[in-house]
Amino acid sequence: MLTIAQLTGRDDSHLVPCAGPHRLQVDAAAAFERLQSDAREAGFELAIASSHRSYERQRIIWNGKACGERAVHDDAGAPVDVLALPPAARLHAILRFSALPGTSRHHWGTDLDIYDAAAVPADYAVQLTPAEVAPGGPFDALHRWLDERMAAHASQGFFRPYARDCGGVAPERWHLSYAPLSRELAGRVSARALCECWDCDREPLALRAEVEAELPALLARYVAVAENWCG
Repeated sequence: MLTIAQLTGRDDSHLVPCAGPHRLQVDAAAAFERLQSDAREAGFELAIASSHRSYERQRIIWNGKACGERAVHDDAGAPVDVLALPPAARLHAILRFSALPGTSRHHWGTDLDIYDAAAVPADYAVQLTPAEVAPGGPFDALHRWLDERMAAHASQGFFRPYARDCGGVAPERWHLSYAPLSRELAGRVSARALCECWDCDREPLALRAEVEAELPALLARYVAVAENWCG
């Protein structure tokens, strides 16, 4: 079990190196290396685009989107003029693709975003977009292979928490989670613990008033995942 500081991304002492510069929890790292080996045998070069993300990094992303300095897109990939939206609508537009600081599954060291490095040139800039994983996209074959492995419970414990659109976070086929650990961690950070986390930060959380006005509903819609997400 992780501490609240580890669950909210403020303490990374539970992590070990994995796949170069990336870091995961020790069991998740070992399982990912096994999945990499399986993928290699199938002709894929399973690589990590993003693994652990600290609270501070998530807050930088969040605040940047809230103030219009970072791009926000709709489900079709078109840019959204967030500053033209009322604050509450801006909040939901951001949450569709970005987690509230302190709630990201990437804080835990169990979740990561992946791609097939063998399917693109070395200088390819991975975008983590629906087009990349759609039929005909560069990473479609990898994900069809992962579909088969997950259906057979042969994916070394990794499944997709955002496989389907449940009205909260948009589907992310590239986001894998090490279920033996992450399913035990879900829901362990309360609304009160999050507010205390934000209080301790040296930088204010953008849209905090709007967040706190809806916080229980936001946690249910954008943080909780479907009960059967890992089979």
